[in-house]
Amino acid sequence: MPADSPRPAAATYDPGYKLLFSHAQVVEDLLRGFVAEDWVAELDFSTLEKVAASYVSDDLREREDDVVWRLRHRGEWLYVYLLLEFQSSVDPWMALRIMVYTGLPYQDLIKTGEIGGKQRLPAVFPLVLYNGRRRWTAAREVSELIEPLPASLKPYHPEQRYFLLEEAALSETDLPDTDNTVAAIIRLEGSRAPADVRRAVSLLQKRLQGPQFQIS
Repeated sequence: MPADSPRPAAATYDPGYKLLFSHAQVVEDLLRGFVAEDWVAELDFSTLEKVAASYVSDDLREREDDVVWRLRHRGEWLYVYLLLEFQSSVDPWMALRIMVYTGLPYQDLIKTGEIGGKQRLPAVFPLVLYNGRRRWTAAREVSELIEPLPASLKPYHPEQRYFLLEEAALSETDLPDTDNTVAAIIRLEGSRAPADVRRAVSLLQKRLQGPQFQIS
């Protein structure tokens, strides 16, 4: 496929991606292999559990395609919000979308009574996995979308940043070893030569045959 060719329709990728990221091992591989931040080492991956992610926004449209997991960080829950982007074009309003979407789980926790009035809301780590060919140029912070404010108004300025994993920006040296499932997926999507495709498929198949991916 030429470098500037658009990806196939999102529907081609959505079911497979959702299934892959419904495995705790894939989420662990994603965080360990691609989020180079100190707090990741403090996560208790044995507590990973998938959260039902069907939220209704104010315009009454349900969001059922997002993948939400939670796990313990220093004894407290941390929610990992995975937004899987399959579009070939860049969404300039992604930071705003992230701010809205991460508010939906909070509303749900309050509505269901899981968070009481005296409790604090859990931390949320929003991650955008983008597999489009075009480079990502959208703002990563919602405040960048707002007109500059006088210093006295900045305390009222919303702030929300998301972590971007842009597949097209990664080189082979950026990818973890072959035991990382997410790295194997990225290698497969980036393969062009038939031999590279066969090798990437073989590595991914071998990884997915592990007991952690078997359905009990």
